[in-house]
Amino acid sequence: MRRLLITGGAGFIGSNFVHYWLKNHPDDHVVVLDILTYAGNPENLNHVKKLSNFHFIHGDICDHSLVEDIMNREDIDTIVHFAAESHVDRSILGPDAFIRTNIMGTHSLLKAAKKLWVDTPGHENHCFLHVSTDEVFGSLNDDASLFSETTPYAPSSPYSASKASSDHLVNAYNHTYGLKTVISNCSNNYGPYQFPEKLIPLMIVNILHNKPLPIYGDGKNVRDWLYVEDHCQGIELVIKNGVRGKSYNIGGNNEWKNIDIVKLICKILNNMFLNDQGLKKRFPDAPPARGGKSESLITFVKDRPGHDLRYAIDAGKIMSQLGYKPKESFETGIRKTIEWYLDNEAWWQAVMDGSYQKWIDRQYDCK
Repeated sequence: MRRLLITGGAGFIGSNFVHYWLKNHPDDHVVVLDILTYAGNPENLNHVKKLSNFHFIHGDICDHSLVEDIMNREDIDTIVHFAAESHVDRSILGPDAFIRTNIMGTHSLLKAAKKLWVDTPGHENHCFLHVSTDEVFGSLNDDASLFSETTPYAPSSPYSASKASSDHLVNAYNHTYGLKTVISNCSNNYGPYQFPEKLIPLMIVNILHNKPLPIYGDGKNVRDWLYVEDHCQGIELVIKNGVRGKSYNIGGNNEWKNIDIVKLICKILNNMFLNDQGLKKRFPDAPPARGGKSESLITFVKDRPGHDLRYAIDAGKIMSQLGYKPKESFETGIRKTIEWYLDNEAWWQAVMDGSYQKWIDRQYDCK
């Protein structure tokens, strides 16, 4: 039986992982530590919060004494580290929070893990899994090879630079102190509980509200997309069978241009409104509720500074060595995601208060 500390477990990927892990490992003890910033939502954990082997703690990973206390009191043997500031646009506007959380917060966890697991005898069977991103590798040209685990780091935003720094810290604690660490670098995730500042949920919600669909530049930036539960499956494999001191790329082999994703979302929602009169009553402002097309909302906006052209992951290592294989195609995953947002209007309405919507409008210069 494992005893896990999951940092950032009330966020998008973290909460999906909590659900996934407890579903597949119902006897394990799970502790979530989350500071509950704007993107952390305790309601994401409603389905598990009453379980006797689940414990939520509201706190900051930068609070080193708190982290040490949790590690000792809960007898943690596995850390799954999701907690991070992760929005590139926000990192450009205010990088300080990214340096604090992503670098200093990771170091706080590493110090606590070393003290309990390395400096204290009897804790040899431990694992520190650091969840990172493909953005640490920089940008690819259209015809460039995919990112592999040996691709040199070349971060280009304050966000990706902070994640690259934390990756290096994790590796240093493995090589210098013998802490049993492993890193996963994932491609763009999508799915339930994603905060509506990210591309896919933002497009869904804006169509329903008859708001512009802001697309940076010409919309031809390419990303590899991974359904969040497929990511959780990959992390599980890395925890159970990954070689300590190594890294694993978790991707979907699923490259899409931003503009094509937006057009696909528009097409699916157009068809859903056509076949479901109830949607027209619930979301009367949406263009397809009034006989129009969602595509009419597409708005090209000024590109953001240093916008990377393409990210694409080679997931061959985790596939060949650990037996990983994504279960969802993009078409099935995006449909599941759209259906989730339609079925959980109360969730996203609650997180999208007026101040947040004003931030979105300012950020993309949408009127």
